[in-house]
Amino acid sequence: MKIQWSPLAVERIGEISDYIAQDNPMAAERWVLSIFDRVEQVQDFSESGQSLPEINRKDIRQLVIANYRIIYRVEPKVVSILTVRHSRQILPDEDISNAWR
Repeated sequence: MKIQWSPLAVERIGEISDYIAQDNPMAAERWVLSIFDRVEQVQDFSESGQSLPEINRKDIRQLVIANYRIIYRVEPKVVSILTVRHSRQILPDEDISNAWR
């Protein structure tokens, strides 16, 4: 499977990393690397993520790493990373519908 990152997901990773780096730049770097490492698992196991409780769709799933959720969509031959959110944040509908804008 090919991994495709939405502009929104890349933007969120940058924002979160910048926030973490304010206190600990090395922790921010480790966090980013852990996100990319975790996403690699969906290349071979696209169904390995959990269903989202707030969205009743089988093609939208999440990987949880520490306090963060990596939201992705499974498509034929492609896994699209839609967004990354802190687990305490409410997932806005537009993060799913507007991830590519």
